[in-house]
Amino acid sequence: MSVLPTFLTQINESIANESFIKMSLGNYKGTVEQLKNIYIKAVLIKRELKLSFTYRYKTRDITKNFEVEAGLAEIEQLLDPKGFRICTLFTTAENKICELNGKQVWTLKSENPTATKPMHLSHDKQKERKVGDSNKTYLKELRLTDEHGKVYKNAQDKWKQINHYIELLSTELNALPAKDLLRVVDMGAGKGYLTFALYDYLNNELKRKAQVEGVEYRKDLVELCNAIAQKREFNALNFVQGTIEDYKPQSDLDILIALHACDTATDDAIYKGIQHNANLIVVAPCCHKQVRRQLEQVKAKNDLSFMTKHGIFLERHAEMLTDGIRSLILEYFGYQTKVMQFISDAHTPKNVMIVAIKKSIDKAKQAEILDKLKSTKAYFGIEYHYLEKICGL
Repeated sequence: MSVLPTFLTQINESIANESFIKMSLGNYKGTVEQLKNIYIKAVLIKRELKLSFTYRYKTRDITKNFEVEAGLAEIEQLLDPKGFRICTLFTTAENKICELNGKQVWTLKSENPTATKPMHLSHDKQKERKVGDSNKTYLKELRLTDEHGKVYKNAQDKWKQINHYIELLSTELNALPAKDLLRVVDMGAGKGYLTFALYDYLNNELKRKAQVEGVEYRKDLVELCNAIAQKREFNALNFVQGTIEDYKPQSDLDILIALHACDTATDDAIYKGIQHNANLIVVAPCCHKQVRRQLEQVKAKNDLSFMTKHGIFLERHAEMLTDGIRSLILEYFGYQTKVMQFISDAHTPKNVMIVAIKKSIDKAKQAEILDKLKSTKAYFGIEYHYLEKICGL
């Protein structure tokens, strides 16, 4: 057998006996502009072994993943007098160097091994889970995990959402002012998945003493969550029955959360946060009906009329306009706001999260914001925004 087929067989054997570490191809003489080298490693993608090729260009890298058989065929094609003229195979036993010499003959030589095999081949990024251990007892009680701490298949999305929620807020939570006790309210807590996670993260991960209260209208969910909290000895976690509008905090707040509160309930929650000087207000709005009804009734003639005549565009426009005004009003009251994606839009279009951090009030900026609100309402034919109304603006 000639040198090149022998070398290709050795590559295949090193993969089969798991001694393969990596490969590099160099001395490129081909026609692809700016291509310099190719680096190859073995990776596991969804538990399947593949060969990952990194094509190194002068100003960029491009990565492609191949099935093993297809990857070997790609290597054979690349090793050519009009392609790559040198290839080094790194294994646990030795380095194999296959090179085309000046006489256009492939040579093969061995050297002592110089590479170290990685501990694992997983290509899928292992995210740090902010909630941490899935074996926590409250997760079992909430029916997210089984008795061994394994996340149920039908709860995978919820588990990812919980961790993503804490991850999004981790910077702001870490930056909260130093206090002996943080006061937190979660409005519209539902079954309490995110409420429990927030309590756990603050008290057990950040070691910040926090008193957390979940507000939920459905009595059965309030009773369930309180029973789990008591059973798990989460003594500073409590759930109360009621609406967001009727809830009256007993003191100023440090954190106010309201995720997927319907329509103007989001505004009621924001207003509670502003009223009670919350350092951090986090809302994920839902069902933007109040402004949309006005847009549909007035049908203002402006530069966007060509777009808003279509129902689906009008709905999305109403969402952005509603939340844009919410952000402006928060800024009026001295909050620094940012808007981000909370849940992937593959799962729901209601995926916007507004995060507001208490800063300082600027009188000049307040006047500017009032002018902006006035001109915006006039442009779109809006009589009022509910949050603007309850805030007395």
